[in-house]
Amino acid sequence: MKKALIAMSGGVDSSLAAKLTKDMGYECIGCTMKLYSNEDISISREKTCCTLDDVEDARSVARKIGIPYYVFNLSSDFKEKVIDRFIASYENGATPNPCIDCNRYIKFERLYERAKTLGCDYIVTGHYARIEKQGDKFLLKKAVDDTKDQSYVLYSLTQEQLSHTLFPLGDKRKENVRLLAEESGFINADKPDSQDICFVPDGDYAAFIKKQTGHDYPAGNFIDSAGNILGKHKGIINYTIGQRKGLGIALGKPAFVKAINKADNTVTLCDNDGLFTSEFTADNFNWISGEIPPAPIKCNVKVRYRQTEQPATVEPINETTVKITFDKPQRAISKGQSAVLYDGDTVLGGGTICKTE
Repeated sequence: MKKALIAMSGGVDSSLAAKLTKDMGYECIGCTMKLYSNEDISISREKTCCTLDDVEDARSVARKIGIPYYVFNLSSDFKEKVIDRFIASYENGATPNPCIDCNRYIKFERLYERAKTLGCDYIVTGHYARIEKQGDKFLLKKAVDDTKDQSYVLYSLTQEQLSHTLFPLGDKRKENVRLLAEESGFINADKPDSQDICFVPDGDYAAFIKKQTGHDYPAGNFIDSAGNILGKHKGIINYTIGQRKGLGIALGKPAFVKAINKADNTVTLCDNDGLFTSEFTADNFNWISGEIPPAPIKCNVKVRYRQTEQPATVEPINETTVKITFDKPQRAISKGQSAVLYDGDTVLGGGTICKTE
């Protein structure tokens, strides 16, 4: 009998994933990853995940379906690989996606290692995505429910990881997941989905960073594209590309953040048209097939989680870097975000946007 380690957050998705995996005949072990203590990040217990209630919800489901359950403390890894990278990204004028780092370094690296130590053949999560085998290759594909598809945050998966991963919800729709959880008598069948970044539930990234680092981030100049000073900003960590609200400057016309420059501590503003660009570079790139195309390819690319992918040409520069040119200019392409490549429903790979033209 194959053995599977189920990542159980306490939510309905991972709970049903555990039940479906057991129903498929796997020997299952449930686990919750303790990623941080709420007090350590100055957030009250009731506002975020990793609470005792989440653990008890996951434990309740594990008990109901008859599988062993453990809590793994991965907080030191989470701080180093997710929180610290999140802070460094903002400090350097980029806009991070910590969910991608969590998947890459925690779920499919540290948890994957833990699964192997326990003698498990697979790890299982509640992600809405699909894995298919085609010949000797494993493909990562979009979920059937396009409103819940999470393939964008999974582009870092390798062939080895895909061969030892199960996504039982990939062919399910969210409403059916809740219905099946209710029919199974799960305590969390109606539990709301988690929103925003788990360790910054109120969305105030700048306040979080200041609390974590104890640093003050100096004010600097707002400038236009020609370098003319327009006013004062309150520290570069307070801004993201494309931002309009909360700038604290009145120019008599709409203004948006076009660029953030750490070196001279400036934030460049522009009108909406100035946010559009066609070319950028992405590094730390992962080709899911393990094979780098020998020549430029045409495919669809998305540069934000909620964006509809757009046609583009992708040119590999080296093993980990690509140049991407959209057929039509796209708005607010941001350093630190991820560019993910699609061929229809199949994810080809992805990387971190490091330079925009």
